Amino acid sequence: MTEAALTAVTELTGVEAVSAHRLSGSVYEVDLADGDLVVAKRHSQISAVLAEAKSLDWIAEPGVVPVPAVRGHNDHWLVIEQIEPGQPADAEAFGRGLASLHLAGAPAFGSPPPDGPADAWIGLAPMYNKPVTSWAEFFATQRIEPYLRRSNLPWAPFEAVYARLHDVPDEPPARLHGDLWSGNVHWATDGRAWLIDPAAHGGHRETDLAMLQLFGCPMLDRVLGAYQEVYPLADGWQARVPLHQLFPLLVHVVLFGGGYASQALSAARAALR
Repeated sequence: MTEAALTAVTELTGVEAVSAHRLSGSVYEVDLADGDLVVAKRHSQISAVLAEAKSLDWIAEPGVVPVPAVRGHNDHWLVIEQIEPGQPADAEAFGRGLASLHLAGAPAFGSPPPDGPADAWIGLAPMYNKPVTSWAEFFATQRIEPYLRRSNLPWAPFEAVYARLHDVPDEPPARLHGDLWSGNVHWATDGRAWLIDPAAHGGHRETDLAMLQLFGCPMLDRVLGAYQEVYPLADGWQARVPLHQLFPLLVHVVLFGGGYASQALSAARAALR
């Protein structure tokens, strides 16, 4: 696979790739002959490469949050700029940038990035993006039901949540990262948080923030405080966190099973309180 990464990077960047080492799975750090470093990722699904490439372009477009540049892609390989890892520092800049990214908006709930596929992915799980006018319809039909069908969870607790979806404050579609857990917030040597591995789409901004809280994020209070300065959240947003976390929890049930099933059921019950 290392040789395949070298060949793909050479073809896609136009610069000879001289060495590569595996970072994880099918992800490689590759040295180029001109002294540059890139990251090459292999996806088995053609739509996954295109979805990630277009997601990176879309969240980079407003220029409000740092995102690795796409250096090239084909059916199975994505090559992006390498960002040297560092320590978390500028939490406020991240919070303000994320708020501005959400404010950049999307054409509709469920909109994929421009020229991105409707059949996208979140991690190794399929994720469908079809524009609709109602966030409640979008979240129920595209972010809950597809993963319930792939699980052994009872439907009743989640169907009971559907009525609560209409209680979520009406806001215009936000431009979401879409898979904003802490591992996709890459703190660099410049102290800034760079966004990686997006599954971007038009959605409710509270979903991104709920996912950020699911597995923890360094200096989260400072991130959220700075976010609120730019784009204040509607009253009661903290109580709606479990509702928005249903999506990533159900994805984890499908991918990993185990304790995520009980977490998803607990979140559904919390959303009904």
